[in-house]
Amino acid sequence: MHTAPLHSFHIPVMGLGFTIDTPIKVARYGISSVISIIEDELVEQMRKFHSKEAGEIFVPVSNTEDDFRAKRFTAYLNLINRMVSKQMEIIRKLPFEPGNDLSKYFELLPDNALLRKLYRQMMDENDVTKKHAMQQQLRNQIQAGAIDANIMSKVDKTNFNKSDEALANEYSDALASLRGFANSDLHASVIFSAGYNPRLYAYIESFPDFYPDATGYLKKKIVLKVSDYRSAIIQGKILAKKGIWISEFRIESGLNCGGHAFATDGILLGPILEEFKEKRNTIANELFDLCNQALAIKGYNTFKAMPQLRITVQGGIGTAAENKFLFEHYQIDGTGWGSPFLLVPEATNVDADTLQQLAQARKEDYYMSYASPLGIPFNNFRKSTSEQQRLKRIQKGRPGSPCYKKFLVTNTEFTERPICTASRQYQHLKIKQLESLNLDAEVLQAEIDNVTAKDCLCEGLGASALINEGIHPAHGLTAVAICPGPNLAYFSNTFTLSQMVDHIYGRINILNQQKRPNMFVNELSLYVDYLKKEIEKCAKTISEKQLKYFNVFRNNLLSGIDYYVNLIPALKLESTTYTVQLKQDLMDARTKLNAMVIAPLVAL
Repeated sequence: MHTAPLHSFHIPVMGLGFTIDTPIKVARYGISSVISIIEDELVEQMRKFHSKEAGEIFVPVSNTEDDFRAKRFTAYLNLINRMVSKQMEIIRKLPFEPGNDLSKYFELLPDNALLRKLYRQMMDENDVTKKHAMQQQLRNQIQAGAIDANIMSKVDKTNFNKSDEALANEYSDALASLRGFANSDLHASVIFSAGYNPRLYAYIESFPDFYPDATGYLKKKIVLKVSDYRSAIIQGKILAKKGIWISEFRIESGLNCGGHAFATDGILLGPILEEFKEKRNTIANELFDLCNQALAIKGYNTFKAMPQLRITVQGGIGTAAENKFLFEHYQIDGTGWGSPFLLVPEATNVDADTLQQLAQARKEDYYMSYASPLGIPFNNFRKSTSEQQRLKRIQKGRPGSPCYKKFLVTNTEFTERPICTASRQYQHLKIKQLESLNLDAEVLQAEIDNVTAKDCLCEGLGASALINEGIHPAHGLTAVAICPGPNLAYFSNTFTLSQMVDHIYGRINILNQQKRPNMFVNELSLYVDYLKKEIEKCAKTISEKQLKYFNVFRNNLLSGIDYYVNLIPALKLESTTYTVQLKQDLMDARTKLNAMVIAPLVAL
């Protein structure tokens, strides 16, 4: 339980359903992955399916039961845990034969892993007694990958009983999700994404598994997904003062990622990683002191030695050289590879039609949209059936979606109870309001387009998992929304798990023939385009506050370019041709930034 992960990468959460049962598929090979615990109906449907697959009796948790959301998550996580445990029992008893899961376990490990080296030595050993001893040693050291869970902190509406009375805070969406995880049998981590939620963070204190035992062991760990160092230190201190240790800061590229894109103020991934590298010991020591002080005041076990604080990074990594550079230069502890695994049926749930579309997609098929009802930029796929459905509804004069699950209800512009901006109800009311304002036709259409851009994610991001397993989605809503990062444009076809892992570790190369810039350049290009669009949106009515924001944003991008130019000599794994092109790409980005001038922005 105290052992470090054997693989240097993890598979992050993707959507609601794409990784909902990924641990069943990959944990037996020592690969860690993350399940979304937001959508309890989807989880309950998948538990029913996997209970049958595991030969277990399925006892449903009715939505009429008290605390049903938390109970559904606990039951599902416990089922996954049991299934993976059984898989590990089976794999340990297998003979060492080519092609079976036992041999595959060791073949997938990175080349520098001691267990893989021992496995190779065992395979070459001719002495029967020594070979048997080595085989037993290998079996004893097999461990499953982590079964971690993700909670999107901002998805936290207040819920109501049948009498239309607001339930206590502990029954809100995010808090119920946390309780479901905390009450499970897992020894694992919960990842908090999408920012700070005060009542969620306060609620962590209710569960003893998040506090150390006498040996300093944490049964349940906290991982914070952050976009920069400032966010990490602020949130880290908040939790440390409660006696809660942060076991990992999971840094994600602001724009070069899948799903929701949380743009920084133009601070790029390279400079962010550099700051973490420089201040790693500082933040660890500060959080350690605060945490132990809080634990002592509460009368809990304190840490005798500083527990591990992992720093990992994800978003846009595409080659083994990039992956290796992140480890060697920034001294990180792990990387996340998300979107490429959407092309690996052995690892994720993507229905056949969507999988075929992804395998044949072009770069322009991936785009940043405003489909999310949360008002946050959302990486989208033009060929998804959800996007096609959205456009058809507009053409029929019935934009918006029926809203059954209501996880993203936030708007009270027209109603006392919050509703979702992707709902048919909201879009009808908003368009009616806009049409009453006597706006210029062009302005009116632009405003309506902004309204109808919103799409239902509660149904769409879970549909693929259900379709893939032959389960009919509730309410007959079968349109699939999918949210790959733009980096997926450089992967075509479908791949086996072995092929993807071998690509990550540099044993093979599965990139397509399309010219692919360095991951840092890809992110920089996304930020330059983002800034250009933001300026254009308010160019005619720009405020002093917006001027200041654009100034800071642009200066941060220019500083980032300078940083990357100075970083080029450190890219020793890359060819001269590659680094020459990298420098040219950086200069081109600088030129674009310098050309981004409108009248009020001349001072930039």
